[in-house]
Amino acid sequence: MYLIYVDESGDSGDIARSPTTYFILSALIIHELQWHQALDSLVQLRRHLRDTKGLKIREEIHAVHFINKPGTLSRIKRNDRLDIMKQCLDWVASQTTVSVITVAINKHKHPANVFEIAWKTLIQRLENTIRHQNFRGHANSEDRGLILPDNTDGQKLIALLRKMRRYNPIPYQNNTGVQNSPITHIVEDPFMKNSSTSLFHQIVDVIAYSARQLYEPNAYMRKKGATTFYSRLDAALVRQASKKHPLGIVER
Repeated sequence: MYLIYVDESGDSGDIARSPTTYFILSALIIHELQWHQALDSLVQLRRHLRDTKGLKIREEIHAVHFINKPGTLSRIKRNDRLDIMKQCLDWVASQTTVSVITVAINKHKHPANVFEIAWKTLIQRLENTIRHQNFRGHANSEDRGLILPDNTDGQKLIALLRKMRRYNPIPYQNNTGVQNSPITHIVEDPFMKNSSTSLFHQIVDVIAYSARQLYEPNAYMRKKGATTFYSRLDAALVRQASKKHPLGIVER
């Protein structure tokens, strides 16, 4: 079983009423048999960040506020907060059992139904990757996946996944029509998690934020040359998800 932690960056609202042009979904995928190993390693990272940067283990890494509106974390220098994000990404790259998939939606191309388009795209890529055993670490032909999203728009997501298990039209490669290809490798309803109590969700939050900086970098990330932090994920990226993008990002 693959545990699939998902978080977003940007706003999924229609372009006419949205402050962002892009909506990003990123997934961090870990096999159940290697989950404890990954957790122990992540706890070691958080202890290191506590000892070297002053970030307590119970304090949440929420990237969008971490950089610009840190609240009580303002006691940590901004440069150090940026370095914490970099170390989080480097941790992912160092884990031979962790994989990453990202979907990027350009809302000028898809001015409506952004949430549905993004999630349908991600779910299909997760389905394909499990079927073809392209995730890092343990794998067998009987593996399935469980989606663990941040607790946002849960009921919409549950309804969408249930529908895709029954009706999931996929265009034929020769564009002569569509075939119904129901989702079979994602089990159960998505199980919502609170990112403030999930170390893995805090990591995928940094991943999604870093992915969006490739498209809509803020002034501080531009100033620090940090707009390409996402590429630090390197070997963890599932490039088979999109051969059109050098980092495997699925762009719509």
